[in-house]
Amino acid sequence: MTATHPAEHSALASAFVDYRTSPELYRHWRFTTDGAIATLSMAVAEDGGIRPGYKLKLNSYDLGVDIELHDALNRLRFEHPEVQTVVLTGGRERIFCSGANIFMLGLSSHAWKVNFCKFTNETRNGMEDSSRHGGLKFLAAVNGACAGGGYEVALACDEILLVDDRSSAVSLPEVPLLGVLPGTGGLSRLTDKRRVRHDLADIFCTSVEGVRGQKAVDWRLVDAIAKPAVFAQAVKDRALALAQQSQRPGPGQGARGVVLTPIERQIDATGVHYATIDVQIDRARRCATLTARAPASPPPQDIAAIEAAGAGWWPLQFARELDDALLHLRTNELDIGTWLLRPTGDAQAVLAADASLIAHAGHWLVRETTGLLRRSFARLDVSSRSLFALIDRDSCFAGSFAEFAFAADRTYMLALPDEPAMAPRLSLGEANFGLWPMITGQSRLERRFYGETAPLQQARAQIGQALDADAALALGLVTAAPDDIDWADEIRIAVEERAALSPDSLTGLEANLRFNGPENLWTRIFGRLSAWQNWIFIRPNAVGEKGALKVYGSGEKARFDLNRV
Repeated sequence: MTATHPAEHSALASAFVDYRTSPELYRHWRFTTDGAIATLSMAVAEDGGIRPGYKLKLNSYDLGVDIELHDALNRLRFEHPEVQTVVLTGGRERIFCSGANIFMLGLSSHAWKVNFCKFTNETRNGMEDSSRHGGLKFLAAVNGACAGGGYEVALACDEILLVDDRSSAVSLPEVPLLGVLPGTGGLSRLTDKRRVRHDLADIFCTSVEGVRGQKAVDWRLVDAIAKPAVFAQAVKDRALALAQQSQRPGPGQGARGVVLTPIERQIDATGVHYATIDVQIDRARRCATLTARAPASPPPQDIAAIEAAGAGWWPLQFARELDDALLHLRTNELDIGTWLLRPTGDAQAVLAADASLIAHAGHWLVRETTGLLRRSFARLDVSSRSLFALIDRDSCFAGSFAEFAFAADRTYMLALPDEPAMAPRLSLGEANFGLWPMITGQSRLERRFYGETAPLQQARAQIGQALDADAALALGLVTAAPDDIDWADEIRIAVEERAALSPDSLTGLEANLRFNGPENLWTRIFGRLSAWQNWIFIRPNAVGEKGALKVYGSGEKARFDLNRV
């Protein structure tokens, strides 16, 4: 299979966003490593926008900037096991980051803005996910002005160190300047993570100038300040202290990184094709079939062989290709509203791959691969698409592949009462009970059964069993079990009915039903993004002819409809 870049096809170049990149192609980020510390420096190229029509001034960013950040973080995770702390800092004089580019937002469609905010959310959440699960720690070295989305990047770090130069400040000015909200978790992280008092947060978020110096520390907006003369040493000291909290190997331990070779795919009229996952698009039915492929044989079980396999180790390759496929569909195929999930292959090979992840959970490469799979499955959960899992004759819903069934809005399983030996099977593994938690912190089975003990125990008792449709239905693991006479018609009707419904109402319905578990910082961020920010983004006060987002930079004053809705 050969790599296909959309730019090679003029018909695709203007429509597709490619999430694949590598350091030699970066235009906005540079990273260096020094023992346990990596420094990730943001110096945005003004003329490097992912789309034409705006300049990325003052270290502001667009989707292309964040695609590079996402790639850089993964390369630090996998290619540099000696790194334990990542320092994020500004690469421009007296500026850390001024946030999402306002002119880009003003020119973008509503769908583009929402997808942009969702991806940047996931990237920031991924930083916290790495820190939480023993991987990388993050320090924001705020060496200049830090506004809007720039401060939201800092908020995603474990600690924030602000230069005390009497001018550098942190701010969230979206409400007074643009008539919108911070789009990537700013308000939630202020209150839920940093526990900024709500009245102080109210002042902070309605002022343009921001807060600097000791006041920023007193209000809990940053963790510490340092004078310019000692700022570099203070950054190093805090980074080394954070490194002590990391479970990564660190320098001098002999760990060898895994080079993330380019993801190979082909894009053609039928869909997008990878080695471990295939996407077939049916435009007439507005649906895509995602076929995940099990390894041809059980992957290696010992660490030496896993390390030798590198980026070709099946769990890592699958995680990377699944993630790319989901991002491609979410951004480039807006009209494809239903995803049919249908993994295939050898169930025992999938279960063996899961077993290697569990057996070597303490090894840095296995831990990082597990983390990437966890975040990729979570990306599936929060994708605004209808998810139907189809367990039919050639499918493979076992272990980690069974997560597709439990992530789905509905799961259909073919019953073959007259051919029991040919009937499809669903097999649970230990991985289904916590290895891949949702952003709620629950496993998908816990979410399915509302954490109730009895059905979870009944499901756990079936680990290692190949369940037919009747058994899976009795355990509550599938939605329906049509026989071979009704199967084709029932699936066709379900897909056609879904395509006839309003995509807007379906997005709200699915998000409400999928996330019925405990609330936490991440669920609130996504909930508020999809409810409040989506609504505010399309209100005339923001994007009308005289809306704040539209007139920003023109010298004209925004004109608001003063009715409260």
